[in-house]
Amino acid sequence: MFDAILRRILPGPARPDNPETRRRCGLLAGIAGIVLNLLLFAGKLCAGLLTGAISVTADAFNNLSDAAGSVVTLAGFRMAGRRADAEHPFGHGRVEYLAGLAVSLLILLVGVELIRESAGKILQPSETLLTPLAAGVLLVSILVKLWMGWFNAELGKRADSAALRAAALDARADVLATSAVLGGLAVSRLTHLNLDGWLGLAVAAFILRAGWSAAKDTIDPLLGAQPDPAMVADIESLILAHPPVLGIHDLIIHDYGPGRRMMSVHAEVPAGGSLVELHEVIDRAERELERRFGLEAVIHMDPVERGDPRSDRLRSLAEALAREIDPTATVHDFRLSGEDQVAFDVVVPYDVSLSDQEVREALAGKLLEREPGCRPAIGVDRSPVP
Repeated sequence: MFDAILRRILPGPARPDNPETRRRCGLLAGIAGIVLNLLLFAGKLCAGLLTGAISVTADAFNNLSDAAGSVVTLAGFRMAGRRADAEHPFGHGRVEYLAGLAVSLLILLVGVELIRESAGKILQPSETLLTPLAAGVLLVSILVKLWMGWFNAELGKRADSAALRAAALDARADVLATSAVLGGLAVSRLTHLNLDGWLGLAVAAFILRAGWSAAKDTIDPLLGAQPDPAMVADIESLILAHPPVLGIHDLIIHDYGPGRRMMSVHAEVPAGGSLVELHEVIDRAERELERRFGLEAVIHMDPVERGDPRSDRLRSLAEALAREIDPTATVHDFRLSGEDQVAFDVVVPYDVSLSDQEVREALAGKLLEREPGCRPAIGVDRSPVP
């Protein structure tokens, strides 16, 4: 039933790169979050005041922070949907990541405050009562949050939105927290054990965990996270399917917000090839990358010599020596300059303990042992995916 409702509200295929799809998803999630969370806050606050249960009151203020987060999400989507301008030529898509980060910080602040209040309740316990009204409010809250978790997750998939995925994760954490409060109050009524303060701590722990997870999902693209290895493999396969491209390296993806990503990569091509023909091949590969991945691609051509016996032998030697430093190390941009210079770049993982200078010295030393008289010119790149 819910799927049918979504299809009526958001007709057509899910297109994360479609600004209208993203605008509607953000609008729906924001309005639903504000209205439902305010209603839950009011209901739980009344129940908490009537029962004297700090855990229920804490859960109420958690919903109030969720409503504030929905306001931030709504504003973030509206700003992120603005077109590029002279001051922001790459658009405003990263505002959505900032909105998700703001939501995460609100979640974390609520968690810290709940720890403080719950600790006070443990030190100075007071009687709590589980009334039918409180039980009913908590049960309704669980059902509403289950629906909100599904709703935000579906919208997050359609819009490829970190902010909406954070909201979905927060709703699911709320289900666990409210369930713990309800179950604990029931146990307290049956056993006369005052668990209210401890339940408040449990709720706070759920909230802090959800807030940290949501923050990480929004911080990573802002800082510039490593692209998905599966996507890197797909990009490599696509480019190598355009002969005479021989290999790629130095792949970088710049994320300016969902639907606005740019990439640069170096492609090795035969040094003796026609510049015009190679340019046409590279242009085709760039257009296919945009169609398939939605990436604005810039491919830099690196001419390399293949088929020359001495060059091929020295390249194989350099690759073997690089693997002695780390089994996953690779070599690119290999070229001979004049009679004695051997130039290339080596890619080693970030976790290799040697410094870049130590890597250069180690490789140069190994190469001179095998090829006395050559002049190594070695560059070092770092990558978790060589």
